[in-house]
Amino acid sequence: MLKALVTGGAGFIGCHLARTLADRGFAVDILDNHARGVRDEALEELLARPHVRMLEADLRDAAVADAMDTDYAQIFHLAAIIGVAQVRSRPYEVLTANVAMLETVLALARRQANLGRLVFASTSEIYAGTLQHFGIPVPTPEDTPLTAGDLTEPRTTYMLSKLYGEAMCRFSGVPFTIVRFHNVYGPRMGLSHVIPQLLEKAHALPAGAPLEVASVEHSRSFCYVDDAVEYLIRMAALPACANDTFNIGTQAPEVRIGDLARTVLDVVRRDNPVAPLPETPGSPARRAPDMGKAVEATGYRSQIDLRTGVQRTYDWYRDRVFGNDAVCAV
Repeated sequence: MLKALVTGGAGFIGCHLARTLADRGFAVDILDNHARGVRDEALEELLARPHVRMLEADLRDAAVADAMDTDYAQIFHLAAIIGVAQVRSRPYEVLTANVAMLETVLALARRQANLGRLVFASTSEIYAGTLQHFGIPVPTPEDTPLTAGDLTEPRTTYMLSKLYGEAMCRFSGVPFTIVRFHNVYGPRMGLSHVIPQLLEKAHALPAGAPLEVASVEHSRSFCYVDDAVEYLIRMAALPACANDTFNIGTQAPEVRIGDLARTVLDVVRRDNPVAPLPETPGSPARRAPDMGKAVEATGYRSQIDLRTGVQRTYDWYRDRVFGNDAVCAV
């Protein structure tokens, strides 16, 4: 039985990934310090399965690497300080903690007897500096030159920690795959993201009240979490994805945020109007990944359309979070 480690495994993508790996016959260790990931029903159900373990540890402690097993075939490093609110309030810690966590994971990877791959979760924010200074093609390919953003802006620290992390992986001597997530969404992702935020607001709207939406003319392409996890699992196993960088997302369609809001209203069965708010500062007008390289390497294309994904996401939040006291990630 192959064995996998998922850091940040109590979080949104990590928990979905761990469950899918377990479904496919892996023994799975989930490592988390629960700074953001929560012990909810989904996590408890996962931990009740055979061959799934929770390891409670803080990867900022370098000694963690020496205390862990040495028989992992795959390591997925998803743990990081993320989120605009976190980054703006803790910029120095974002830099130092995200780098320290990766240093620990790389030390752990070097101790493995037969590691097939370390998968490092980077971000679409990696392109933000180039967009700010020079502009970028959209959809955006992985070979887009990378430029640092405004160093006086706290939000830049997250991108810098991932940019530095990508370089660390490349020169570590560890077999790696770097993935850059683009607007992944789905059940259990918390409420500080555009789709669950809009769903929560629409669910609570009185009759006739407008749904207030920022940046209605901006556009994004959204990737349902099951599709993102399928890319992750294939990229960790395929020789074509070794020691390279890939976008993970859905290339098309790009959807205006105003149109996303109308899809949300339709899913929630509301006919309320959409009221535009000002643009969110620092938000790019367009974001979509060029998925050609990833599709060629994995033979996979996203399967879940936006309407279906938003419906699945709403069903989960409606039944477990909205109007209930269930714990939910931030």
